[in-house]
Amino acid sequence: MHKYFPLIVIDKVLLSDEIVEAEFVCNLSKCKGACCEDGDAGAPLSDKELDEVKKSYEKIKPLMTPEGIKEVEKNGLYRYDREFGWVTPTVDNKICAYGFKDKNGVIKCAFEESYNKKEIKWKKPISCHLYPIKKTKSKYTKHEMLNYEPRKDICAPACKLGKELKVPVYVFLKEALIREYGTPFYNALCEIANDYYQVKQSKKD
Repeated sequence: MHKYFPLIVIDKVLLSDEIVEAEFVCNLSKCKGACCEDGDAGAPLSDKELDEVKKSYEKIKPLMTPEGIKEVEKNGLYRYDREFGWVTPTVDNKICAYGFKDKNGVIKCAFEESYNKKEIKWKKPISCHLYPIKKTKSKYTKHEMLNYEPRKDICAPACKLGKELKVPVYVFLKEALIREYGTPFYNALCEIANDYYQVKQSKKD
């Protein structure tokens, strides 16, 4: 079912071993949610998530900025990007149209805030929830590929905090991984991680 060298393989998903080895914990007090406004496009959306955006829009609209509402109502709830497929719209090619800043200047997601208030049942795009893991499709097989891809500058505080707290990427992203792939998948990943650490420790000994 799985192995961990040179990649982790669980069913039809290929995972970079950095997901087990690297450590990461978002440090919003430092980065201010910069990943929501730094990038080449908005957040990638799967085809099934387009309906979730449609269903949620009117409920999350009160949380959005005037600029975000203007962008959405002028150009649509989502747009198609040649490189990334369906993505959320952005304001002036920067902040996600569904993002807003709190009193501390931290960018929050209108979908997630509404979800936390139990106003909607969809939390946010899985591409956002899985970050700093990036999900792509293999060009040669039917596998999905999960790679650990933090942004060098804005994620430096998160990488530092992860090392201080000793929290591996897959542990930090437990909720997102279970949401996307299910509990059996995550349990298999945990078994692989335990094997990985045992091998690593035995080499030290």
